[in-house]
Amino acid sequence: MEISKQSDSLSARLAAVVENSDDAIITKTLDGVITSWNPGAQRIFGYTAEEMIGKPVTTLIPDNHLDEEPAILERLRRGERIEHYETVRRRKNGELINVSLSVSPLKNSAGRIVGASKIARDITRQKRAEQALLEMDQRKDEFIATLAHELRNPLAPIRQAALLSSSPGATESQKRWSHEVINRQVQHMSLLLDDLLDISRITRGTLSLRLATTELSNIVDAAVETARPSLDGKNHALTIDLPPVPVQFSADPLRLSQVLSNLLTNAAKYTDAGGRIALRGSADRESIEITVTDSGIGISPEAMPGIFTMFSQVKSAQDRSEGGLGIGLALAKGIVALHGGTLAAHSAGPGRGSEFTLRIPRRMLSRDAAIPSAAQPRPATVRRRVLIADDNRDAGESLALLLRGEGHEVSVVHDGHQAAASIEAAPPDVALLDIGMPRLDGYEVARIVRRNLGAGSPMLIAVTGWGQESDKARALAAGFDLHFTKPVEPERLIEMLGAESLGT
Repeated sequence: MEISKQSDSLSARLAAVVENSDDAIITKTLDGVITSWNPGAQRIFGYTAEEMIGKPVTTLIPDNHLDEEPAILERLRRGERIEHYETVRRRKNGELINVSLSVSPLKNSAGRIVGASKIARDITRQKRAEQALLEMDQRKDEFIATLAHELRNPLAPIRQAALLSSSPGATESQKRWSHEVINRQVQHMSLLLDDLLDISRITRGTLSLRLATTELSNIVDAAVETARPSLDGKNHALTIDLPPVPVQFSADPLRLSQVLSNLLTNAAKYTDAGGRIALRGSADRESIEITVTDSGIGISPEAMPGIFTMFSQVKSAQDRSEGGLGIGLALAKGIVALHGGTLAAHSAGPGRGSEFTLRIPRRMLSRDAAIPSAAQPRPATVRRRVLIADDNRDAGESLALLLRGEGHEVSVVHDGHQAAASIEAAPPDVALLDIGMPRLDGYEVARIVRRNLGAGSPMLIAVTGWGQESDKARALAAGFDLHFTKPVEPERLIEMLGAESLGT
């Protein structure tokens, strides 16, 4: 009697497990006919027990997987158990889902195999996540390869121009041309690195806007000037249609012109020579809208969902592109989003051009916020005593030559100990310190100088390739006054050193 009660209790517990399981638990005969169907099976496949009991299990199997069932039944007849078999099944509504199956033989009281029990788990979401990770990893690998390609590209003309410039037979015209090539290619590399840093800041939510009352036509003019080489290089016809009256609003003018120049440059790249590009702007009391259209290669419906995705480039665009990292549109969308706006794309299909529409809310700052002036008078030049500390000798000496040409008194050292000793022995007005120096890094040099000289310390400027917000915060915490990310804009440094008051 006690054994019977235990058996009944065990059966009740097993029935409760089957009833409440999130997995589909199904039994079937060796002919593949369903004999039981739990609520989990109804949730996963959409059929009720009344609809499925007595039906063949092949009802759930897509046509291209029907050959699986005979093989499964044959293994069951041999008494084999099938563990975690991943396949595809069909729901009542026709949707295909990924499932993981475990199938075990069922025996009667005489030990003869009479059927099978099947546990099916829906792993569709897991499979989609795995596929998304694989695709992201592939895009990352493609992005790294593209980045290496884009950073190598400028090195060949830089090297050739440097050799030409140093050649004994080079004319003054050839030397000037070489210098222009080097400057242009370095600027190109700098823009690539700036884009990388910007997209990283947007991803981490650390990119901030510098809002000012600005004018729509000024933003468009700056964007067109930046994109002009790409437009003129392929003889494109650019038309601009803006409101006849000035349109003022609050935005970060530098970032917004960066978005527009990106859209114009993209249009130029992916439009055949002699193509048509149009920029139209409009405004009402609520919003600003700018549209860039082109007569270029267009975008297929399949590619459209991914064009604003990181590490993504449309295949046809890769074939026709003249370079780039494929992060420009992701960066543009992020900047527009920071303005509280949207950036959308439309294309009628391959070969039928593209249209990008930027829309942001029209907001205004206080009445006393002035539109930034493009032309500011250059401050009076002051001669400074400057120390440069950089373990890259070429970087240190070339910057020293540049600053000496501006009339400053410059000395150069190449490690942290030399930097600290030189500053303490004869404090300069300004010390430009690399961070990653041998013996003592720039952070430690700054701490030593602040500790030993106190109020008599010079202005300390970190000049480093480390440019994340956390790097800037660490530099300021170590005692630096300013943080410049390499490559430093020479004009900015020269203007700062020549100002009446340091740091302005």
